[in-house]
Amino acid sequence: MASYDVIVIGAGPGGYVAAIRCAQLGLKTACVEGRETLGGTCLNVGCIPSKALLHASHMLHEAEHNFAKMGLKGKSPSVDWPGMIGYKDDVIGQNTKGVEFLFKKNKIDWLKGWGSIPEAGRVKVGDEVHEAKNIIIASGSEASSLPGVEVDEKIVVTSTGALELPKVPKKMVVIGAGVIGLELGSVYARLGTEVTVVEYLDAVTPGMDAEVQKTVQRMLKKQGMEFIMGAAVQKTETTKTKAKVHYKLRKDDSEHMIDADVVLVATGRKPYTDGLGLEALGVELSERGQIKTDDHWQTNVKGIYAIGDAMNGPMLAHKAEDEGMAAAEVIAGKSGHVNYGVIPGVIYTHPEVASVGKTEQQLKDEGRAYKVGKFSFMGNGRAKAVFAGEGFVKLIADKDTDRILGCHIIGPAAGDLIHEICVAMEFGASAEDLAMTCHAHPTYSEAVREAALACGDGAIHS
Repeated sequence: MASYDVIVIGAGPGGYVAAIRCAQLGLKTACVEGRETLGGTCLNVGCIPSKALLHASHMLHEAEHNFAKMGLKGKSPSVDWPGMIGYKDDVIGQNTKGVEFLFKKNKIDWLKGWGSIPEAGRVKVGDEVHEAKNIIIASGSEASSLPGVEVDEKIVVTSTGALELPKVPKKMVVIGAGVIGLELGSVYARLGTEVTVVEYLDAVTPGMDAEVQKTVQRMLKKQGMEFIMGAAVQKTETTKTKAKVHYKLRKDDSEHMIDADVVLVATGRKPYTDGLGLEALGVELSERGQIKTDDHWQTNVKGIYAIGDAMNGPMLAHKAEDEGMAAAEVIAGKSGHVNYGVIPGVIYTHPEVASVGKTEQQLKDEGRAYKVGKFSFMGNGRAKAVFAGEGFVKLIADKDTDRILGCHIIGPAAGDLIHEICVAMEFGASAEDLAMTCHAHPTYSEAVREAALACGDGAIHS
């Protein structure tokens, strides 16, 4: 029986980062993973492969729509779908092998198989039981579906199946207008698929700034995606090659049906804790099946911790990573820190959408006085030069103290630009601090500074 200071269950972004941090802090560490490769959903069938396809399809879009404007003449490339899937798989391989190298470098044992916890202080993998002073559950999440919608990963698919389709479909229905639905829907729309998004709510990207929601929907519509909002999907029916999606419009209860070659179910994710033995251990779960923890990521059972999608909070890889490092530091006797008020969210459509902190609606609900500085990318020279002038930066600051409370960006490289705001918020900076900081010209980041200037006397270029 092997004995460890820490055993981490799950090698996704939360789990593998937690394992590496534990090892760095001098703890004898093992990580349990049942997949053939490390990296979890994110590296294997999530964030990384979807970004590869988003990049490839964006390059096609540029060739079809913008190359000629720059004096680049010639025939637009045709889509070699097996070649594109091969590129995506190569990207996955590079990343998963990278994590495997980091495990070896940090002397972390990979316990191959699916783990369970027969009792506190013990982890069972296959037929072997290992001792651990501490256990970190980083088991992640799985796609959730709707009643009447049966996933077969061929015709009715989750994001996993959508990354492995044998061919580019002619018609795709996406159920759900959240991050996954919009990202993968936009990939196929660029590749020539007729994409229709069916969403229960009246706005896309639930929880985001209302102005951003309207803008992103308008832009994606311009790119060829159709939207049916306020629609409750009742069921799907499939034949060998087709599907029918039945839905009811909430406004009048009228029933409708739409045909598709492929249906992508993008209605969110749920914690994946099956088979861990949590009920027998007495580990407390929420009504939604999330593992309950205290402020130090420890469950009600001493020595058992939980991080990432398996516990409460936004299901984001970077949130899991932060928690993984923090839990490792707590176990090592240090102070773990996660600032939940400064966790950015990004949608990798084109243009990108990024958000951190409070929305206007949240501040109104809280009764807080705030001010808004806004700047359009149409006033940004770099953005205009690369046909990316659509979108804006919206900075929200406290009306009295000028402290930055949130930021919402739709535009080029929004997912990178948002981190300037994250750092500023972590340091409690004011909009004026940002406005007084020199930004290189010509860069997209100047739009962030202009939004900060708009919180004061006004932006220069608008």
